[in-house]
Amino acid sequence: MENKVLINNLLDFYGKLLTPKQQEICQYYYREDLSLQEISDIMGVSRSAVYDVINRCRKELDSYEEKLHLYSSYVKRRKIYEEIRKQTNADIGKLLDQCIDTEID
Repeated sequence: MENKVLINNLLDFYGKLLTPKQQEICQYYYREDLSLQEISDIMGVSRSAVYDVINRCRKELDSYEEKLHLYSSYVKRRKIYEEIRKQTNADIGKLLDQCIDTEID
């Protein structure tokens, strides 16, 4: 389960770098939790083709994160924001909320 959560987070950061077909299959598999067979029926391709695309996407997403570190940097910033929030007043808390809101669209 933790792996699917990580992949979903990586999709938030790097999903637009995948092809439209890869995005669609990842959407079905990771976000809508469809089985390989269900996806193959929808897409009109073999189950093994879906499996191959999912594995390729996982490797690509891992590679993007390995090179760019956008997700890991985001996680670090969020921890820092939470620590600041614990130690400051309400006005600064509002500013932190604005910073957090700009992190991911």
